[in-house]
Amino acid sequence: MNDFRDAFVYLNDPFNWTRPGGILDLLVEHLTISVLAVLAAAALAVPLGILIATTGRGSGAVVVVSNVSRAIPTLALLTVFAVTPIGFGPRATTIALAVFAVPPILTNTFVGFRGVDADVREAARGMGLSRGQVIRRVDLPLALPLVMTGLRTAAVQVVATASLAALVAGGGLGQIITLGFGQQDYGQMIAGALLVALLALATEAVLVLVSWAVTPGRRRLPFPPRRRDRTPAGEPEATAVGVPS
Repeated sequence: MNDFRDAFVYLNDPFNWTRPGGILDLLVEHLTISVLAVLAAAALAVPLGILIATTGRGSGAVVVVSNVSRAIPTLALLTVFAVTPIGFGPRATTIALAVFAVPPILTNTFVGFRGVDADVREAARGMGLSRGQVIRRVDLPLALPLVMTGLRTAAVQVVATASLAALVAGGGLGQIITLGFGQQDYGQMIAGALLVALLALATEAVLVLVSWAVTPGRRRLPFPPRRRDRTPAGEPEATAVGVPS
């Protein structure tokens, strides 16, 4: 418990937050690396997923790319980059995290657009919409929930994994953990881990709200309140398929 107390003391020291290279500066570095990595992955994966889903060609490549990308550890990529012109630093970390973020975005985009009812597309074409208009006005709104789920999953994974940037002079909150490890200061290590975990949870919450705001259709609360069970005694409770009870 002394280590957790030390972590609490570390996080409540204003100097640790405001000094040059402190928590606030490291937080900005961490978010910059993460945002750039997710945007780069989305810029590649979303158009590719749309293209594959709408043309019906190369669907097997989605599985291959997804599996291969997930099988490559981010730390291994950073080690490989160290002996290439990419070298160490934020650029190497951003590229490695972008590769790590591609699979969930690509897979969810492909599944979302592939799952759009063909009859809906045919009806839109019958109304005179071009292929591009069908994708923008029909496919995208219907596939958007799954696309946003892929982006949210990738973003949370990237924020959590960006701590590895500290191992290759890339900055970020991981520096607090590595510095604490080097000094055998377990309180500081726990403080860094808590900051990364809280940032990942905050990222999840923010993107849930963004997904709720941009998804067309009837608005429902992104965090619905728990309903009280009103099932009469002795009667079985009905549960919708695919919805946890």
